Amino acid sequence: MENSAKQFNTLAQSVTANEDKKPQSVQIAGNGTEMIGNESLLNRAKRKTISRAMLLSLVDIAKEKGDLERAQSYWNTYHCCTKIIQHNNRLHANYCKTRFCTICNAIRKADKINTYYPVLKNWENPYFVTLTVKAVKAQKLKLWVHGMKKAFTKINDRCRKRHQRGAKMRLIGIRSLECNFNPQKKTYNPHYHIIVPNRETALYLIQEWRKQWNRNGQFHCTKKAQHFREVENLERDLIETIKYGTKVFTEPNPNEKKREKKDLKIYARAMDNINEAMKGKRIFDRFGFNLPPQETKEANVRTVENYKIWQFAPNATDWINTDTGECLTGYSMPIDLQYLLSECIDTELY
Repeated sequence: MENSAKQFNTLAQSVTANEDKKPQSVQIAGNGTEMIGNESLLNRAKRKTISRAMLLSLVDIAKEKGDLERAQSYWNTYHCCTKIIQHNNRLHANYCKTRFCTICNAIRKADKINTYYPVLKNWENPYFVTLTVKAVKAQKLKLWVHGMKKAFTKINDRCRKRHQRGAKMRLIGIRSLECNFNPQKKTYNPHYHIIVPNRETALYLIQEWRKQWNRNGQFHCTKKAQHFREVENLERDLIETIKYGTKVFTEPNPNEKKREKKDLKIYARAMDNINEAMKGKRIFDRFGFNLPPQETKEANVRTVENYKIWQFAPNATDWINTDTGECLTGYSMPIDLQYLLSECIDTELY
């Protein structure tokens, strides 16, 4: 631990020494993030640390595939929130807003929970639904993701027409598209997580989903793979629904019940395959209802002179004050996470 502290202190001094002379003024926008007593900053430092290690592998994989546009998107995420401007005890940064950024996703998730919770809490008896299809190899994943979107659109259109002709059923809900990777079978399982207002809608969705995928002698989804249950904790199920693409950490053997953190892996190539398949697809959406008018947030761009700069240097686990070498959050990566990021990023071809 003593050697680690010395190494980090040297890093902090290096950042301070190498930083160019600070300009007299900088531009900031928005309200920023509260600095005093904000426990989420520690989680943000952890996400930044994980992202940086993961994204270097993703950049290499995208370049290897010849997809320079996605490689550049990964680089944009790598540099997301690298420099933070502190003004009046609030923190301001530039965000990449990509769907595979752990920091931006956490911010986006919180915003959507705040937006949708007041609406969904008025639903009398909401249900959580999972719709899925048979797992596929990487080569078919993009086609499967496109097919799922097309299938859901057809179901929604059919129900709307039936409702216009006098049927009581209306499809209302929120949905998110997610995809898991199974390292044992080397397959991908795209699926929808959905919250609907009642049990009747949940059963109707599953019935129509199976109909849509099992026709003309083709059977692409089974009854037992579709799930529904009553929502008991709305906030928890909203968090489960409002996701963006895929998990970062995956169990090498999903069938094992007892797992330890050291058994987890980051399957970088599988993650890139999922990002590629979902490119241009809307991951989260609502259907059958409109949100109340939302307050428009102004950019509020302004120039300030009294400020501090915090920089997230390479190999760091925290933002460092470029004047003093002080750490912003005090986050220190635990040993098990160090092991995961240094030894358990798998780039094999799947």
